Amino acid sequence: MANETFNTFGRSTVADQATFDAGLRAHMVRVYNYMASGLVLSGIVAFALASLPELQTIFFQMARTRGGNLVPVGMTLFGWIAVLAPIGLLLLVSFRAEKMSLMGVQAIYWTVTALMGVSLSLILMRYTGASVARTFFVTAAAFGALSLYGYTTKRDLSSWGKFLFMGLVGLMLASIVNIFFPSGMMSFIISVVGVLIFSALIAYDTQTIKEQYSDALGTETLEKVAVFGALSLYLDFVNLFQFLMSFLGQSKD
Repeated sequence: MANETFNTFGRSTVADQATFDAGLRAHMVRVYNYMASGLVLSGIVAFALASLPELQTIFFQMARTRGGNLVPVGMTLFGWIAVLAPIGLLLLVSFRAEKMSLMGVQAIYWTVTALMGVSLSLILMRYTGASVARTFFVTAAAFGALSLYGYTTKRDLSSWGKFLFMGLVGLMLASIVNIFFPSGMMSFIISVVGVLIFSALIAYDTQTIKEQYSDALGTETLEKVAVFGALSLYLDFVNLFQFLMSFLGQSKD
């Protein structure tokens, strides 16, 4: 009788674990699908802006180089709004996440990823298509490996949080200083640090998303958690891509 009870309990435990693992995999696929869709939307917006001069003049002040290429030399009012609006929306989400509806969170996600396409279009206008494509695939490969590490590692990465946050703050301050007092060496250091920070954030955020699934399982917030997770990974990917472009990008001129 005792053996039968133990066997039944053991089978039940295995079944529960299998169900949990299947649910977690489905959740991560949902996160990655959101993220990939956001990248596609950003890419469509960036490509449209880089291809249509009529749209470029709405967001950028354009001028021709000696080689005859149109390049952005400044931002219009709408350009500044498009570039800065994602920051405001991200702050809004961070303060009102719990009170926002799923549709509200999704609307902000798609708005942010669309507006990010405006910033990314600058890369398409300044660098050759071949170097952009090469850097994108390098970023994708690095993202895949780092996210897989974050998902499978048994090591607790939560201790990275404070250091990564401080690194982000330092990176932002250094970038602002470099705008007003430009330095080639400072730009190089910022790019190196940026690659390191966002590489670590990919693994850290992936593990965080995995752990958040356990907390949100069985609640109505699970889909919102997926959107927030996708937003985190989307920002990690885009920032890593932009910093890698400073090393791998080839100017059109």
